[in-house]
Amino acid sequence: MHTSLRPLLDTVLDALEEGTRLRSGPLPAGGPTEVAERLRSAVGDVFPDEGDPDALRHLVRAVAEGAADPADPLCTAHLHCPPLAVAAAADLAVSILNPSMDSWDQAPAASELESLVTRQLAREVYAETPRDAGNCATSPHRPDALITTGGTESNQIALLLARETLGPGVRLVCGENAHHSLPRSAWLLGLPDPVIVPTPTGTLDPAALDKALHGPSVIVATAGTTDAGLIDPLPEIAALCAHRGARLHIDAAYGGGLLFSTRYRAKLTGLSVADTVTLDLHKLGWQPVAAGLLAVRDDNDLAALNHRADYLNADDDTEAGLPDLLGRSLRTTRRPDVLKIAVTLKTLGREGLAALVDQVCSTAQEFAALVDRHPGFELHAPPTISTVLFRPANATDDAVAAVRRQLLTDGRAVLGRARAANRLWLKATLLNPTTRPAQLTALLHLVEGTTPR
Repeated sequence: MHTSLRPLLDTVLDALEEGTRLRSGPLPAGGPTEVAERLRSAVGDVFPDEGDPDALRHLVRAVAEGAADPADPLCTAHLHCPPLAVAAAADLAVSILNPSMDSWDQAPAASELESLVTRQLAREVYAETPRDAGNCATSPHRPDALITTGGTESNQIALLLARETLGPGVRLVCGENAHHSLPRSAWLLGLPDPVIVPTPTGTLDPAALDKALHGPSVIVATAGTTDAGLIDPLPEIAALCAHRGARLHIDAAYGGGLLFSTRYRAKLTGLSVADTVTLDLHKLGWQPVAAGLLAVRDDNDLAALNHRADYLNADDDTEAGLPDLLGRSLRTTRRPDVLKIAVTLKTLGREGLAALVDQVCSTAQEFAALVDRHPGFELHAPPTISTVLFRPANATDDAVAAVRRQLLTDGRAVLGRARAANRLWLKATLLNPTTRPAQLTALLHLVEGTTPR
């Protein structure tokens, strides 16, 4: 396997480089129709009668040419990070070994590595939690975490654990700023219709939240909203949950990476009181997709996920000491995404990860200052994490939307869109630690040159 793989790796790397050169920007030019036509032309018959020995080169080059490149400084639309090379290399090793994390005999070492990493990351989340805090005051607990495909799966499991803890009548209460996966998960789990609290300022108001609570509730606060990167007032919401006996879940898929930074960690004060916390290391963790986690303050809650399948975790095997993995996920077959996470943590250490987090937050502050100084632009607000909302001064919402689409069609810049303060804004989510001030200036010039006068 290893011998036959080496020349293929050279082929892949060459094809990636060639595709990137052909694209010559953060996004392929031409829009959906032209990109689709180029891809179809490059692929031809996707399942021919006779195989093509050059298919690997052709297809990788075609996909690279038609990719949105998160490593390009002008690709800033989404929470879409450039993955670390060392993490991508670890991901390759996983593909070659091909373990499945549904039984110990398919992944002996990976199952132990997952246990080590998840407990360590859970301790990072709950480092400041006193053992008698919150709803588990009368029972011993130990923090733990599950590896998931991302925020959507983590949020769904969090609501499932809330349902199993508080009963099927538990109601989701969250803000308008919450991720779309939360009300959708409530629907999938058969929970009562959620209570959505208006968030006119962009974050949850604890007083408005208090008025919305009736009966068994799971409150969801957000640490890093998708649109603007805002953080709800976590300490006040945690105090409200303790006072009202509500369960607290914090969706920190975006902002959770601030835990690694001594400079910015205080923005997450209150996180350690939550019953469950969503994290995504394929955002402020620079992992290839997917690398999500759900941290739980009390590992007893995870008993609700216990499941038996005789061919995977027979009782006598478990009693004999074979680890039971089925309760670690709602999925059966799953990749050991833990390897790339473990390699990153070990390679960079706390200081290395902190430096990356600090750098992108600093870059966002630089960009916001650049926007604020420019007479042709309007800044929505200083960034909380690494997202900056801005718009051409005096432009209509239709013009803002048209500017974004034109840049996408031209393949020159990838900007997101967000609605705040009843207006449409361009969104730059800065997750590339190598972005430099000159590139931020170039981004503004592109937007300025595309804006109708």
